[in-house]
Amino acid sequence: MAKRKNDNLNMEEALQEFIKANKLEKGMDRVNVKEAWVSLMGNGVNNYTTAVELRNDTLFVSLSSSVLREELSHGKSRIIVMLNEELGKELVKKLVLR
Repeated sequence: MAKRKNDNLNMEEALQEFIKANKLEKGMDRVNVKEAWVSLMGNGVNNYTTAVELRNDTLFVSLSSSVLREELSHGKSRIIVMLNEELGKELVKKLVLR
């Protein structure tokens, strides 16, 4: 167990330190990507989204509408840029719509 530090940290810094110490970054990235997808795409797309999963640097998004899948496939690079901006780091390098 880690030793306590006497430094006063705000809550955000303390949580970030805990996440790093326990090697939870990948799990947090997966959760953050799902939240970013929901916030960026809005209700119209989210109604047809059945699953969002991050594996390594590839984001897999399952959609129930083939028409929407085709429309989104035209703007894959723009979606990747928007997601990475929302996340604050380059996490997604490839987008697979299925």
